[in-house]
Amino acid sequence: MKKLLMFFGFLTILLLANLGAFAQGHEEHGGGHPAPAAHAPAQHAAPAQHGAEHGVGGGHIPARGPERTPAPAHAAAPHPPEHQTYRDAEGHPEAPHVHAENDRWVGHAGHDARYHLDHPWEHGRFTGPIGRSHIWRLAGGNPQRFGIGGFFFQVASPDIGFVTDWGWDSDDIVIYDDPDDPGYYLAYNVRLGTYVHVLYLGA
Repeated sequence: MKKLLMFFGFLTILLLANLGAFAQGHEEHGGGHPAPAAHAPAQHAAPAQHGAEHGVGGGHIPARGPERTPAPAHAAAPHPPEHQTYRDAEGHPEAPHVHAENDRWVGHAGHDARYHLDHPWEHGRFTGPIGRSHIWRLAGGNPQRFGIGGFFFQVASPDIGFVTDWGWDSDDIVIYDDPDDPGYYLAYNVRLGTYVHVLYLGA
């Protein structure tokens, strides 16, 4: 009987101690409401950022090509600065590219004298699908001549340095009209998010 009383006494002390701890925690969290789960540390580690940068490439396809640039007052715009940079944010490429969050075509100034052609459309106009409605798989070649679906193109000389990481027999590209430089199209690399001026060579 004595052991039984000792056992019940121990349980009573244990129960009172737990009630005291509960009451203290209850007061710290503001009365009758438990601490909300939203205050967990993981929730604060990466808060949502409205308008945050989503990067470049990675499968994003621009909804449209670049906007037309107003024509300059004189015949041709001067060359861009000798050491022009295209890396406008951390992790962006050092090449003309398109922002995935707003389809801004970085590096497309338009009316650049380097892309002037004396005979635009010398090999005719590209008759295949243009814009995001059709993705083309590169079917081999190199910057001087590459094929997509039986059509052939050439990368413009000023842009050769921007295609060193293109997969000429595996990358997907989308062709857009160049609204400013007659005779050129813009080839956008879906994987990289970069683009270059290209000349149509025919089918």
